[in-house]
Amino acid sequence: MSNKVDVLIIGAGASGLFCAIEAAKRGRSTLVLDHANKAGKKILMSGGGRCNFTNMDVTPQNYLSANPHFVRSALSRYTQWDFIGLVCQHGIAYHERDHGQLFCDDSAKDILNMLLAEVEQAGASIQLKTEITAIEKQEDQFLVRTTQGDYLVQSLVVATGGLSIPTMGATDFGFKIAQQFGHTLVPYRAALVPFTWNTKDKPQWSELSGLSLPITATANNGHSFTLDALITHRGLSGPAMLQISNYWQPGETLTIDWLPAIDINGEIQQARHAQGKKQFKTFLSALMPARLAEHFCAQLNLQKTLAELSKKDVELIQQTLHSWVFVPGGTEGYRTAEVTIGGVDTSKVSSKTLESQLCNGLYFIGEVLDVTGHLGGYNFQWSWSSGWAAGQVV
Repeated sequence: MSNKVDVLIIGAGASGLFCAIEAAKRGRSTLVLDHANKAGKKILMSGGGRCNFTNMDVTPQNYLSANPHFVRSALSRYTQWDFIGLVCQHGIAYHERDHGQLFCDDSAKDILNMLLAEVEQAGASIQLKTEITAIEKQEDQFLVRTTQGDYLVQSLVVATGGLSIPTMGATDFGFKIAQQFGHTLVPYRAALVPFTWNTKDKPQWSELSGLSLPITATANNGHSFTLDALITHRGLSGPAMLQISNYWQPGETLTIDWLPAIDINGEIQQARHAQGKKQFKTFLSALMPARLAEHFCAQLNLQKTLAELSKKDVELIQQTLHSWVFVPGGTEGYRTAEVTIGGVDTSKVSSKTLESQLCNGLYFIGEVLDVTGHLGGYNFQWSWSSGWAAGQVV
């Protein structure tokens, strides 16, 4: 015998739980299935355990998709202010960091506990440690076969996320469901992810591990971000590099300005009149971490005073510090990526309801879709907004 349920949601992550709350509020019998042993695992580890749950400034421009307008409807109908209101209603203390990012004061557990309390109050159920073995469409319903029994459902919601952080249970299952029902995938890869050194750069650069400074990172398509970067043993990380990784394709280079707030040429010209005898290395160490200044002086073979610098020297310094060409060996991949860019092509999904236009009753929400937010709470907001939008109609 198959169990009957109105709405079955695959994935007990941010979007799946939020959709369950909204669907159950409408009186729909709602079940969330997940193969993991815990709901919301990625929520708990997000934002360094503090959960960057949304951003004060959310616009469609903060998202990448082959169809950039797709996010407008859901984001405009369930906004960051709506979610902040829910957080306040539950008495969760939070704070704003740089660039409008909102984090819990205490722990990401506060957000997960809020969602689980809302799920319970709405009357939805969560069933963990459950593998789905087959999905079949039968006229106006789905037969979902699982290791814990079979379910006949009217609305099937795919909230499986992407491939990032496989140790948390991430798989390509959602992509396979999409393809089973005729949907195509926009090529996907790890995003919001650190870069690795190429073999040539690694020996000298990995010695600078632990240094952090503001930079401007620019991709070949012109997108750039001025934020902090972190030099690691393995490569370049930090907010600037994670952000630019969304716009970088394997095989491409990146351009880095190591002193985005300074015109190095102007600074040298000004300083050489008053401090001509000062070593260039000493001068540069006042503008960036000393170890990095030493590294560049060694690379440029410039053991000179400011007065001794030739016009050609200054041009080389300017080129190196303001337009350094970084040839990544690659990225850290899904192992540490915060999101997966690409995914289910949105051209055959309703932007209003998130329902498949190829299969009635099938919905896609959250990260499984070809929608990727910038770093800073935008991907969570897409989870809340898309989950809410589908929850009104499933």
